[in-house]
Amino acid sequence: MKVLHIIPTLRRGGAERLVIDIVRALAKQKDYDVRLLIFRNEIEYSIDDIKHLIVTIPASVSLSVLKNNTYNIQDLQVFLEQFKPDVIHSHLFEAEIVSRSCDYPNAKWFSHCHDNMVQFKSFDLKTLMYKTSLTNFYEKTYLLNRYHKNSGTTFLAISKNTLHYFSKNAKGFNAVYLPNAIQYDRFKNKTQKSISPSHKLRLINTGTFDDNKNQRFLIDVAEVLNKNCVHFEMHFLGDGKNKRSVQSYCESLALADKMHFHGSVENVESYLWEADIYVHSAKSEALGLTLIEAMAAGLPVVTLDGKGNRDLIEASKNGFMIYNQDANEFAAKIMKIWNNKKLLESMSIYANQFAQKFNIDDYIKKLDAIYRTNN
Repeated sequence: MKVLHIIPTLRRGGAERLVIDIVRALAKQKDYDVRLLIFRNEIEYSIDDIKHLIVTIPASVSLSVLKNNTYNIQDLQVFLEQFKPDVIHSHLFEAEIVSRSCDYPNAKWFSHCHDNMVQFKSFDLKTLMYKTSLTNFYEKTYLLNRYHKNSGTTFLAISKNTLHYFSKNAKGFNAVYLPNAIQYDRFKNKTQKSISPSHKLRLINTGTFDDNKNQRFLIDVAEVLNKNCVHFEMHFLGDGKNKRSVQSYCESLALADKMHFHGSVENVESYLWEADIYVHSAKSEALGLTLIEAMAAGLPVVTLDGKGNRDLIEASKNGFMIYNQDANEFAAKIMKIWNNKKLLESMSIYANQFAQKFNIDDYIKKLDAIYRTNN
């Protein structure tokens, strides 16, 4: 079976990390011929082992409500006709628009829903008066038309919330529930952690510094912990537009000595193994691969409700979910875990066991079945 995965770049991110894992795993299957196509040669991962499977083809589409659409897809169209994929699997909205602008009805098409693409939201006439809503509606209409011309699509929904969203807003097309996966063995902590009475609580967060990831809220949580005389430090992995403002906020609250900003790192697992509790502040989350990675490393999770991550949290077993952005309540859950070492130990064990369900090897078996039976 010839399978083509398409994603705009391989810059650091959850979707990019997953597609690399999928391609690696599929390449080991004897009856698969797989390629990974990107539009721009932006690669922030170590991919030497699959470098020969990566194809870079500059391609773009610019849609306009009032003007003519512009297309740069000729080379991509030629590649499709030469490679002749049986399956085309796109990731992220840019890849969705660009790939579907080509004409290739001979493949089974799959749309990977790494988030609830806002373009698919249903709009009423009043809402369409706004420019952003009108643009989103136009892009949705364009895509639905292109799906029909390319033999349809199957939406791969990574959470129950995402499954509901696309079943409601893309009626007439198939939607399948397939949670994302991780390399479980990579993140599993192979050493037994011992916590002495003087041990300093190590909290950790992973993600791009942007409005949705909402790391500023974690500084408010840190202030509450500090006022409660908790002996702690907090570690942040990632970069982004809001990083400097979050650092400045730390300084304004005299918390800079407790907060550690490591930037984007390749070896996320080594930082997780040194931590005790994973904290997650995203306002919206389609699923939350970083939560699963943390659990695989044996970390209980305290998180805000991002809707998609509801699939991952079992209260008092592998973590706690806070349904309101309340720093006091969030901090209280952290302290509940930390002040009860038996609870911490039991949650750590269960979190690790829970994460095993998201192993990439099992994921590939499910994906193979979906490729062969859908569309």
